This record gives sequence, structure tokens and C-alpha cells, in this order.
Amino acid sequence: MLLAVDVGNSNITFGVFDKEELKVKFRLTTKNARTSDEYGQEVLGILNAQGVAVGEIDDVMIASVVPGVMHSLCNGIIKYIKKEPMVVGVGTKTGIRLAVVNPAEVGADRVVDAVAGIGLFGGPVLVIDFGTATTYDLVTEDGSFVAAITSPGIRICADALWTQTAKLPEIEIKKPDSILARDTVTSMQAGLVYGYIGQVEYIVKKVKEESGISNMKVIATGGLGRIICGSTDVIDEYDPDLTLKGIMLTYEKSRK
Repeated sequence: MLLAVDVGNSNITFGVFDKEELKVKFRLTTKNARTSDEYGQEVLGILNAQGVAVGEIDDVMIASVVPGVMHSLCNGIIKYIKKEPMVVGVGTKTGIRLAVVNPAEVGADRVVDAVAGIGLFGGPVLVIDFGTATTYDLVTEDGSFVAAITSPGIRICADALWTQTAKLPEIEIKKPDSILARDTVTSMQAGLVYGYIGQVEYIVKKVKEESGISNMKVIATGGLGRIICGSTDVIDEYDPDLTLKGIMLTYEKSRK
């Protein structure tokens, strides 16, 4: 089995794959400083609680956008999972051609999202990842990663709203029944969610218009993406496990 690890700015997501089937999934927060022993013991403890023995893990592959945690995380995996992790980076076989100005700048999460997008849904595909930042990545039918758009994630927008204003409270991010809000909390929710839906729809429209690719599939993933995806018809499918699946597919390509 493969232990796939997606190290994001907010969470580290772990997935255990038996061939192509995701058997176990769990998360740790990224921002808490941990030693290698803390990482190793937490991961080991959760795996055991989920009925996965260390001996069943054949390999570990990591896609990370947070260099600061990698030393402790990798050492913890080596010490407690007894495997040397493979890290997605320059030289990793992905089947994706990074046709951008500086390929080294493309984050590992975006690369594996592209792998999953075209591998599971075919191309051309626009992959939207609603993470700490929201990313839009266009991959053509032949597997070329040709364009990338990055915007502040909806939670960043929400944090800015209530931390940079004196009287606005911290709120739950959810879509209100109507945009015609009549109280402070609902007005904030309406501005955040309906405003974000508008951003997504406009960016998708402009990507199709400027690329000339009107038949692209639009696939979404990421934490708060479900709120947006259920409220617009520009997204064809939402897969919360797309990034983990991309790591699994990248692992399979690397083995071959």
C-alpha cells in the first residue's frame, strides 16, 4: 500500500491507497511546530487506529508546498513508518509537460492536481483547488500545463474581513439562502460566498475565452470547494480527494 501525503499551508492530508482505492484518509494541522518524533508517533497512532499496520505500507510519496516542515516530517516517517519518502519535485516522472516560463516555480500540489485531472477526466482540463489559496490550472489534451491563476482562498478573504475591521465578527463560512442580507453576519456570508462564486465563474469564462478551448472539463477539489461547486454550473465535477489521487498516479508513473 502507498501512504500519500499532501503538505498544504493549512493541513497535511494523509491517504492510504491499496492500489487505486483510497482506504484511509486523515489530517494534521500544518502550522503547529512538531518534532520528527511527534510527527512519527501521531501518524503511526492514527494508522494503527484505522487498522493499517506499518508493515502494510510499501512506499510513501509526499507533495509539499511547505519546505519548513519537511525535515521533521520526513525524519518522522523514516523513524516510525520505516520508509524513505519519495518527494514530488524536479525530475519526478509525472507525464505533465510544464509549458510555463519557469517550471521550477510550479508547486508540487499543482503538478499532482494536473496529473489527477488529466489522468482521471482526460484533457483539456481546468483544475481548481480551493485551498489556502485558490488555484486554477489549465492542462491541454496532450498533457501540457499551459496556464496558472492564483487568487486568495475564501478563508483568507474571510480572515481579512474580520481581522482588518473593528466591528465585524468572526463568522461561519456558508452560503446564506439569499444575497439580500438583513443582518451583519448574513451580509458578510453573502459577500464572501456569492462574491467568490462570481470570481470563479468569471475566471473560468475568461480562461475559456482567452485560451480558445471551450470544451475543457472543469474539475474542482479542496476544502471549501464544496460550498462553491454546489452553487455554480461552470464546475463539472468536485473530487475532494483529487490531490491525493494525483500523488498516487504520480507514484505509479514513477514506478513504471
